[in-house]
Amino acid sequence: MVKLTPPMGWNSWNTFGANINEQLIFETADAMAAAGLPEKGYEYLVIDDCWSLKERDKDGRLVADPEKFPGGMKAVADYVHSRGLKFGMYSCAGTLTCAGYPGSFEHEFVDAETFAGWGVDFLKYDYCYHSPIIHGKYLYRRMGLALENCGRDILFSACSWGADETHEWIKTTGASMWRSTGDIFDSWESVKSLVKEQEKLHPYNGVGCFNDMDMLIVGMYGKGNVGVKGCNDTQYKTHFSIWAFLGSPLMIGCDVRSMSQAARDILCNEEIIRINQDRLCRQPVKLHGIWGGEDLLIYSRQLENGDLAIGMFNMSEGKAVARLNLDQVGLPFSTGKTLDATEIWTGDKVEVKNAIMVRELEPFDCAVMRCKVVDL
Repeated sequence: MVKLTPPMGWNSWNTFGANINEQLIFETADAMAAAGLPEKGYEYLVIDDCWSLKERDKDGRLVADPEKFPGGMKAVADYVHSRGLKFGMYSCAGTLTCAGYPGSFEHEFVDAETFAGWGVDFLKYDYCYHSPIIHGKYLYRRMGLALENCGRDILFSACSWGADETHEWIKTTGASMWRSTGDIFDSWESVKSLVKEQEKLHPYNGVGCFNDMDMLIVGMYGKGNVGVKGCNDTQYKTHFSIWAFLGSPLMIGCDVRSMSQAARDILCNEEIIRINQDRLCRQPVKLHGIWGGEDLLIYSRQLENGDLAIGMFNMSEGKAVARLNLDQVGLPFSTGKTLDATEIWTGDKVEVKNAIMVRELEPFDCAVMRCKVVDL
């Protein structure tokens, strides 16, 4: 399945880990529908690891754990679909999944047929316990081919963590998204580390095969499976803005059944989502600000209809001032053009003088502008 903009949805792992069951998934589907998340673009509900029995059946097929999912996976998929959502599941390119359940190694075609029969729309495919003598590109091509011949459109989410130079071969596998990093944790240090890994990978993102920076931690507040220190709402806002700006899939990781209003407001910001879902999916460009430091990041991105997005991200614990010369985005003073810029989070008009844009940023805060090119 080819996805033309970054996939959006929810995944169970960040909050629940192994503690998943039928009732949780039903309640999550209800909560996503009640919150209007499908209308915002969050269309996939994805179950992660630990859903199956530890052994395949006599025919070599995966079996859902009957204690966790007594109605079976087809019933779960049907319920998720009834709430206006698409259903996602998890497997692994190794002999075991990361948590020690059966992986899909040398069972790729039978597993793809099983998932199709259950009504699965999305497969997250991990990289634990894989063969040390078979390169990852061959393992992911196997499952990509199996999914494309299973009789159902299933989005292929490759999760090889950027290992084995994933970016060099992932577009040969049929994957619609690919993990470029290790796992995220609910801490500012984790967010900052993952962002710093992205600069060399910007050229490898694009339509049909999106660079996945891992799931969102917005609204977790230190609780759940990957909860560490937690973040504050300003940090979550910046985290979400960077993921969206750089074109990462947006997969919610908090418990949407008890989501705070602040988290809801961040995750449902339509203009930030609009940048993420821009149909041209153009590459972001890292800019060099004036008197900035390594923790003050500035990016631009050309959007459809001639608009331009500019993002300024203060990754430090101190205040910062972002200063940008518009020559870097193709608008030197000599062109007779400038930008009409609106900061998305506040709605403020951003002043541009003498082809210079300046924005003060509080600790961990950001400014994301949608801009139109206008006459001076």
